[in-house]
Amino acid sequence: MSSAPTPEQIQSMLNSENFGDRIKGINLLRNIEPATAFKLIQPLCQDSNTRVRYAAVSQISTLGAQDPDAALNLLRTAIADPEPDVQAAAADSLGALKLTEAFTDLQTLYQNTPEWLVKMSVVACLGEMGDPRAFDLLQTALSEGNSLVSVSAIGALGELQDERAIPLLLPYVGSDDWQVRHRLAQALGHFAQHPDARAALQTLAADQFDLVAETAKSHQVSG
Repeated sequence: MSSAPTPEQIQSMLNSENFGDRIKGINLLRNIEPATAFKLIQPLCQDSNTRVRYAAVSQISTLGAQDPDAALNLLRTAIADPEPDVQAAAADSLGALKLTEAFTDLQTLYQNTPEWLVKMSVVACLGEMGDPRAFDLLQTALSEGNSLVSVSAIGALGELQDERAIPLLLPYVGSDDWQVRHRLAQALGHFAQHPDARAALQTLAADQFDLVAETAKSHQVSG
């Protein structure tokens, strides 16, 4: 097409029997008025094709701001989806929209899922939301068997800015994994005024990995 597709043309793609056309239509929704796009995308969140549902639920992260109540209902359904990828996308969108009303749903999802990707998305979501109720779950996630979930929990505990997290985070200063130390430096930056966090940042500022050291130094300056 030489010109941007109209809502009617996109609607036709979304109604196509071909799932590839439906995904293309979902991507084109970014080019039209958000309120119209949000109306058009809603049925696709329960599409028969997993990839279509994933694409639709992922875009709720931006379009859902048009109607947070409707977005909340859509995403609550999506976190009960049989496919882990869709569940993870739903958690990501809930975090982006800061829909704290779904906290209990997210907590239940974390406790019941065996999938590390879903756990990691829930943890990251709770950090974005900044909901103080998340502290206990994030503390549990720190000792999760999967290191990616644990690293995500370090970051989320920083975003939560609850000083109870500081003694939980300090042991990671001695981690053998520079990526853990880097995430720790970011997390402790949220507590830069606290003497224990300040001391840990001073240690990390001398880290052998430049990225860790520079991140710690930047928080020392800002703190």
